[in-house]
Amino acid sequence: MKKIILTFLAASAMLPASMQAQRVCGTDEHHQHLMQTDPEYVKQREQIEQHTQQYVQNPTQTRAVVTIPVVVHVVYNTAAQNISDAQIQSQMTVLNNDFRKLNADWTLTPSAFQGLVADCEVNFCLAQQDPNGNPTTGIVRKSTSVTSFSSNNAVKYDAQGGSNAWDRSRYLNIWVCNLGGGLLGYAQFPGGAAATDGVVCTHTGFGTTGTAAAPFNKGRTATHEVGHWLNLYHIWGDDGTGCTGSDLVGDTPNAGGPNYGCPTYPKVSCSNGPNGDMFMNYMDYSDDACMYMFTAGQKTRLSALFAVGGARASLTTSNGCTPPSGTTCGTPSGVNATGITTSGATIGWTAVAGASSYNIQYKLSTATTWTTTTSSTNSKALTGLTAATAYNVQVQAVCTGGSSTYSSPITFTTITAGGGGTCTNNYEPNNTRTADASVAVNTDIVSMIGTSTDKDYYKIVTTTAAPKLKVTLTNLPFDYDLKLYRSNGTLLATAQNGGTSSETITYNTGTTGATYYLHVYGYNGAFSASQCYTLRANTSATNFRLDGSEEQMEKAALNIFPNPANDKAGIQFFAVGNQEVVVNLYNAMGQKLQSIQAITVEGENNLYVDLSTFSSGMYMLELIEGEERKIQKFTIQK
Repeated sequence: MKKIILTFLAASAMLPASMQAQRVCGTDEHHQHLMQTDPEYVKQREQIEQHTQQYVQNPTQTRAVVTIPVVVHVVYNTAAQNISDAQIQSQMTVLNNDFRKLNADWTLTPSAFQGLVADCEVNFCLAQQDPNGNPTTGIVRKSTSVTSFSSNNAVKYDAQGGSNAWDRSRYLNIWVCNLGGGLLGYAQFPGGAAATDGVVCTHTGFGTTGTAAAPFNKGRTATHEVGHWLNLYHIWGDDGTGCTGSDLVGDTPNAGGPNYGCPTYPKVSCSNGPNGDMFMNYMDYSDDACMYMFTAGQKTRLSALFAVGGARASLTTSNGCTPPSGTTCGTPSGVNATGITTSGATIGWTAVAGASSYNIQYKLSTATTWTTTTSSTNSKALTGLTAATAYNVQVQAVCTGGSSTYSSPITFTTITAGGGGTCTNNYEPNNTRTADASVAVNTDIVSMIGTSTDKDYYKIVTTTAAPKLKVTLTNLPFDYDLKLYRSNGTLLATAQNGGTSSETITYNTGTTGATYYLHVYGYNGAFSASQCYTLRANTSATNFRLDGSEEQMEKAALNIFPNPANDKAGIQFFAVGNQEVVVNLYNAMGQKLQSIQAITVEGENNLYVDLSTFSSGMYMLELIEGEERKIQKFTIQK
């Protein structure tokens, strides 16, 4: 099978020993795609490089040691993946040692290169203050139903089973999870999107203890990826074996491709004798135990990021490593509404350190003025509300040094009056897909999860005129979840927000006049024998926007670029999240040349195919997602 490289919104991806005992990165492929498709990325990268070169040409410019606050998002599906604080701390120790030239093994550097080994003057600390000013350990733990992640950035979004990034201007975000497909980790260069800025590592390649596994158990995966995050390229310049690439650093000899394992010094390539490749550099692909240095030139390059006008200069003034003073309040988070009845609800939120009391404001969602009440604890029972009415609520913390800003408002709806203050368990029996209840689209469906074993299945049918689908589950009394199935029972998507947060599934399919099943159930047996939920399946002729705004836009079904292609081609398509797709490549005779499986993200998906071994001619690419099949012809010209 010919080699095919997949890159889903990632700057760097590496495969561990369990797959092939060597590292592999997808940096160049992703970079080239963004350069072709994202004008803002092109602009940012050009500006960052111009600023870097100006800094490099002014070696008299100096800076203080930079300490970067770090938040580690531990996203786990099993107990083993929920790595210990000790394993996290071991990785922090490695980062500090490697970037400060405090690692004992730097002395193993061959004498020809020892004079180049640099203290990069970058420290790392686990954050002590979160973005809202609250005390933190710098560790966020998130349980997920996702068994493994890929390099598609899903781990960076709450809505996709991951954990949302903290403010990248104040923190380095590191996500630790179970990466599938043998991935060790990936990172994003400066200049990319804020929501995905940071580093991802698989838990078996993170730190030096716990689940860390040889030969990647010395913490150097994170060192390598943080190097990318700090604008360092691979030392061979990502040109394959052409000896024409450059990492834009003058003191790293050009190499004829990546080095794997533990090479024997000297290893000469690209006419770089007698000293040969700097395979012990953190930005090569050697095993953890055989990489132990950054160079002075690499230090100068990454230092440009922290100079005036640098892409990461804001980190030099971050207060993330400073504990809160305790005199001012952080903004309350985790605001939720439970125990919703016809006339009341209980509002809860996460307690704020140092808060002496809280102000709670609520109003009709259609009103412009708020009603304010107070609480000395992190909950408040609201009474005297109107049945079947939507309300907004927000919370403010009060401390001795002043009050916080109000939290972002949440919305909840009181239940409909009738039946002595309870609602009805409509549409029963519908506990299985074969005993579903047929319901109309574009209509509110009100029912309940009446027992711990109750599960509600509904059947809906879309039309040819309006095939696009958006399903919402709202007014939740407890933690309820939502699933969408095809007519044959194939799972299309799952919405599993925590607590009483509403659930949404958007499915912008091209299939017309289709039958689907909706499944509503209580997480871990949650139910209410008196309070209902609201389910609604909206349909549309045009795609629903995935960011929740009202604007709608059409998306290309399948796009191959460039076409004609040469040594590689990019593939762009739109899909629901966390679904399996199969990509098949055929020649003009219909012979299958390649086949590979991948997991989608919600919305735009991008991948790359290596065509370097194929001759000129006409080819066909087939994309299969469940029952949907798309075929696109393209040409290879060499």
